[in-house]
Amino acid sequence: MTIGFFDSGIGGLTVLAEALRRLPTENYIYMADTLHVPYGPKPIVDVKGYIFDAIEQLMQEDIDALVVACNTATSIAVAELRNKYAIPIIGIEPAVKPAVEMNRETGRRVLVFATQLTLQQPKYYALVSRVDEEGIVDSLPLPELVTYCEELQFDKDIIGAYFREKLAPFNLDDYGIVVLGCTHYPFYADLLREILPSHIGIVDGSSGTIKRLSAMLYRYGMTKLEQGSGQVKFMCTSHEPHYIEKMRIALDYVMNKDYTI
Repeated sequence: MTIGFFDSGIGGLTVLAEALRRLPTENYIYMADTLHVPYGPKPIVDVKGYIFDAIEQLMQEDIDALVVACNTATSIAVAELRNKYAIPIIGIEPAVKPAVEMNRETGRRVLVFATQLTLQQPKYYALVSRVDEEGIVDSLPLPELVTYCEELQFDKDIIGAYFREKLAPFNLDDYGIVVLGCTHYPFYADLLREILPSHIGIVDGSSGTIKRLSAMLYRYGMTKLEQGSGQVKFMCTSHEPHYIEKMRIALDYVMNKDYTI
């Protein structure tokens, strides 16, 4: 069986890494829309077109299931993708629900980091409205962080200064959880742990997404198909060989191998 993964760039590799840990014998194809990353600052109509074009390319690979490993793409396109394609499709959304549940007894607030486009979508507002009965969720757009990640910018001084500037208006003593609501952001989780007060936890949606994928594959009886070997094929819309190598390095990085970026 072959499972397709889609993101605007390398961010979805943080979700693919979780799949490789939980479902190590499946085969994977990862598609990055390198022609149009980042999605966050672009008009929704344009982004939706980019998503459908890229996923149509991915579908030509005869994938058996699809993970939309991009919060923005899930927010604006996953319902239409499910209507268009007959295969199982799993999206990702900010881990607001588990964050609220974890914080319920502490009296502290939840801060969601995400792209501007994700935060503007009705799907995000519906999610927060559904789970945030006590009004403890705040949101912070970090539009530049995807670009930093795509440039493999991990300098602690540069990124640390960026986080401190963005967090300056917030009294961090009020918060108990930070939600990484973009799949690029977990690349910076270790640095965030150094910057944030020790009482603040960090969560993202990767684990929940792959749990849903595993359950869906079981429900459809797809886990009974002949198993693969955990191979990963990389694709990108701009057909850049150097970007393919970047994805290999980035995946090794998030799989905690001996690579540094």
